[in-house]
Amino acid sequence: MSKNLLIVESENDQYFIESLKAYLNIYDVDIDTPICSIDDYECLNGLSKAKLEHKLQELKIEIEKRGIEKIGIILDADKDGIEKRIALINEALKVIDKDLNLLSCNSFIKSESLEVEIACYITNVEGYGELETLLKKIKSKDSPFADCLENWKRCLEEKNQSIKDKDFDKFWVNTYQRFDCCSKKEQKQAGRKCNPETSMKKDIWGFEHSVLDNLKEFLKLFN
Repeated sequence: MSKNLLIVESENDQYFIESLKAYLNIYDVDIDTPICSIDDYECLNGLSKAKLEHKLQELKIEIEKRGIEKIGIILDADKDGIEKRIALINEALKVIDKDLNLLSCNSFIKSESLEVEIACYITNVEGYGELETLLKKIKSKDSPFADCLENWKRCLEEKNQSIKDKDFDKFWVNTYQRFDCCSKKEQKQAGRKCNPETSMKKDIWGFEHSVLDNLKEFLKLFN
């Protein structure tokens, strides 16, 4: 068991980070149980400070017991942006050490009382967005099924209806995984062979894309 630990928001974040870790040959950091479960109503509109505080309080007990040396926190920027998400992390960190204060991503601070180093990364594309915004950017295969959703989105607007960018990106990624990147045979077992966990193990993502550079540097801090 590694002495370094990552905190992520969801199972999909976990699948993605595990794949990126493997691609980079980084094995000296484990991913803790995600903060939000797939059916967690509280997390539908973004992670709350209370959920992160609860996760940190749970982890505080484990730091000495497991000899944890470094902790990384990965959250989505969402519509709030990077600075506001760092501020949220700092507020939550006060429940385990009132002196902790992160100033930026990809830089460790040390809790003297807990004898552990902590750093964060905020998943984003041009300062905002979430995992699906990133995945849409790094897709590496043709995506006719997913791309045609733009026409559907315009049709909604013409009928005075709308869909949030966050929800649209999730729909886009799900369509890309299931209809653009799964064979007809696989689609018959889509729940098992076209789901996010399986899709992250397929060669359908461009892990050399420059939008991942800062995230890669963050993960290398734990190598």
